[in-house]
Amino acid sequence: MNLGAGEDIALASSGRSAAAAELFERANDIVRVDHGLTHPRLREAAAYILNNDTDVAAATIREFMEAHGRRPEALRLLAETHIRTGRPDLAEPILEECVTQAPSFRAARFSYANALFLLNKVDRSLEELEVLLSMAPKDPLFRKLKMAVLEAKGAFAEAADCALSLVRDYPDAGEAWMRYGHALRVLGQSEQAVAAYRKSIALAPEHGPSYWSLANLKTFRFSEDELNGMLRQLARTDLPSENRVFLHFALGKAFGDAGRYAESFEHYAKGNAIYRLTIDDDPDVLTAHVAKSKTLLTREFFAERAGYGSAARDPIFIVGLPRAGSTLVEQILASHSAIEGIKELPDLMQIGRHLENRVAPQHGADYPGVLAKLDSAAFAELAERYLASTARHRKLGRPHFTDKMGSNFLHIGLIQLMFPNAKIVDARRHPMACCFSNFTQHFARALTYTYRLTDLGRCYRDYVDLMRHFDEVLRGRVHRLLHEALVEDPEGEIRRLLDYLELPFEEGCLHFHKTERVVTTVSSEQVRRPIFKDGVETWRRYEPWLGPLKRALGPALEYYPDAPPA
Repeated sequence: MNLGAGEDIALASSGRSAAAAELFERANDIVRVDHGLTHPRLREAAAYILNNDTDVAAATIREFMEAHGRRPEALRLLAETHIRTGRPDLAEPILEECVTQAPSFRAARFSYANALFLLNKVDRSLEELEVLLSMAPKDPLFRKLKMAVLEAKGAFAEAADCALSLVRDYPDAGEAWMRYGHALRVLGQSEQAVAAYRKSIALAPEHGPSYWSLANLKTFRFSEDELNGMLRQLARTDLPSENRVFLHFALGKAFGDAGRYAESFEHYAKGNAIYRLTIDDDPDVLTAHVAKSKTLLTREFFAERAGYGSAARDPIFIVGLPRAGSTLVEQILASHSAIEGIKELPDLMQIGRHLENRVAPQHGADYPGVLAKLDSAAFAELAERYLASTARHRKLGRPHFTDKMGSNFLHIGLIQLMFPNAKIVDARRHPMACCFSNFTQHFARALTYTYRLTDLGRCYRDYVDLMRHFDEVLRGRVHRLLHEALVEDPEGEIRRLLDYLELPFEEGCLHFHKTERVVTTVSSEQVRRPIFKDGVETWRRYEPWLGPLKRALGPALEYYPDAPPA
């Protein structure tokens, strides 16, 4: 499937239907939390959910079920309280019960498919979606989730075909074109992606995510007309806040590219501030996790558990904060004949969540405390679970694969106990460059700590503190790769990296930009070019406004590239 930009325009001019576009926009109605509820207590519970009062909602639903039984609409709402609090594993059995009771309850089955998707059970999620699509073959909401599941499965061409079918059926729906642009981008078809995004904007000029999709290409530059078009949209008093946030981020990029840094920072600051009001983030949670890990995971702790887990050497974990160069590291490694580059895999994170939500309570513990309660066989079983769940991504038969889920730095203790022979690469970037780059990024799956400079500084400081701890208790276990060093001396750093991985040097790693593979992160266009130095010092153009970040970083900035003393 390779639809060129010229074919895009021809496709858009055929079968135009405003009614179809309206149907696309209204596709969310059936799965609204408050859709179709007749009992006043359930409507009350739905209102609590919409107000993020999930504990009160859950209590209300349970009171209802005591009086009226486990009715499907109540089960679906109860599951929703778990999904909204980041516990899809608790929602899954409730939704399974719900759809067993009411097989034609589409909203519940959609929630079930979504929960399975969030749990990375993509094959089962697809099965539920196929049932939904047998009931409503044209439903755009079901097809949008199917696209996401196919991408998670690694079936990117199939996901692009799904996106193409959406724009054929809903040629006047701006969001459909945006999603088609996403699919083209992942496949490396940047010019066609730009054409699709621009088509989306032409159909829906107020749609902020489409402008941000263009900005997020990183190599794209807005025209003056496009910049002014965004400003006109922001001047509207009726613009939804979600669109406003995306437009501010896109304008931050546009003004930055034009060298108008004060205006650029103003828009980044506004976009971050507006979005920060909509999320709940407590920096103390990460600080507490780091403190618990340092107390539990000592040199003696690991010595007592030497030989735990699996002897497998397959995974190479690339850890660190976002925007630190991990996609570049992955692309370099994927250019080696012994390594398959995959993507950010949620599998280890889900094992951590399973231990925290399901296993730890059985032992009266928390996470990471529960790690002290398990034996070698338990960690070997978890390792096999990880290898089995990641196997579907391994298409090339190579002995090693990368998992570049950066937040796995939180689980290095778990990695050591599961895979004592696996390699861990810490991709690290200058704290000001890394944190400011995050501040300019509105992530598709929001990272809650990136929307305030002080939160970013504190997160970076905690990350460095935890990594310094593992450097001490597991000496030589983690290989640190500084982005600035890689940019300055690519061959030297690549050779040192491959020595750590116990792999021979290959010239292809130096010419990584020629390696053809799917890249799904925001750096997808950048890693398709040779290493460039122009982004290393970008933050300095914004330095007059970054005082809060500097103060929050404190010693992590003062001692970089070394870690502050304990």
